[in-house]
Amino acid sequence: MNADLDLLVQLNDYERPQDVAERAVQAEELGFDRITVGETTGWNIVPVLTLAADRTDELGITNDVISPFGRSPAMLAQTALTLHEASEGRFRLGLGPSSPAITERWHGLEFDRPLRRTRETIEVIRSVYENGNPAYEGEIFDIAGLNYEREVPENPPPIDLGTLGPKATEMAGRFGDGWAPQMFTKEGLEERLEDLSRGAELADKSVDDLRVAPIVRGIASEDRELARRKARGTIAFMLGAYGPYYGDSVAEQGYPEVVENIRAAWQDRDTERMAAELPEELLDELAPAGTPDEVREWVESYSEIDGVDAVRVGFVNEMTEDEKETTMEAVADLV
Repeated sequence: MNADLDLLVQLNDYERPQDVAERAVQAEELGFDRITVGETTGWNIVPVLTLAADRTDELGITNDVISPFGRSPAMLAQTALTLHEASEGRFRLGLGPSSPAITERWHGLEFDRPLRRTRETIEVIRSVYENGNPAYEGEIFDIAGLNYEREVPENPPPIDLGTLGPKATEMAGRFGDGWAPQMFTKEGLEERLEDLSRGAELADKSVDDLRVAPIVRGIASEDRELARRKARGTIAFMLGAYGPYYGDSVAEQGYPEVVENIRAAWQDRDTERMAAELPEELLDELAPAGTPDEVREWVESYSEIDGVDAVRVGFVNEMTEDEKETTMEAVADLV
């Protein structure tokens, strides 16, 4: 396998922040290149990643992804630089435009011009990186600026963007250092990579300068049907209930009727029907789910897409610890 392997973990799967750090140690021992951790409405991600960084030596550390509505751009720069120091240079900052639900129902802000806010947030962070000061005049932010109290490192943390749509992905190529897409078929990812490349060209750089690490959620088990059932439930939920964007994206990749049917089932909160509306074909396109050999082959094949630098493997819902161990070990055999 030519690409790296990242491990994506969900904070809700763990009872203590220290447990995430233990998973990071395990990931390093198995040969994963990087651990990535998401943040929604649970734990603050910063102390969790600090623990993971402190207990590992070579494993990369990434957040997937912080909302530009939840922290000021200057605070995001502080966060990135702090985790950069805590990990001795192994940190990558993950940003994304977020969603109406997180922005409005958690942060209490209006979900207004998310792409513009994301772009300006990146520019303010880079101002701190380059000038030691967040001074900035934009359409969203107008910051007089103060000096960062510490020395800015020569190589500050790269910025990865989690985006789905054409314009957002073009923005990732233009302003980011990496791209972490999710819920893409092979064909859909190849098409969106063209948007990423166009954005990179606008910044006079190559798409090869970006770390492309698509996220896939899967499960390996000797009980193949059990693995398929658990994966089917997770993917269907993400398409029908987890905000509009994943469903919209997969619909645009050629499955509008499937997404419509899954959403209709969600209106009745019928999760069994949601899963039943997800055909085998689409499950196979979106998720590595089956025996360890099948999962290993799926991830290896996905990594061979031209332009992919890493595959970010996450877990589906309702997995046991044994199933997580089996899944990690299955894909780690590719390293």
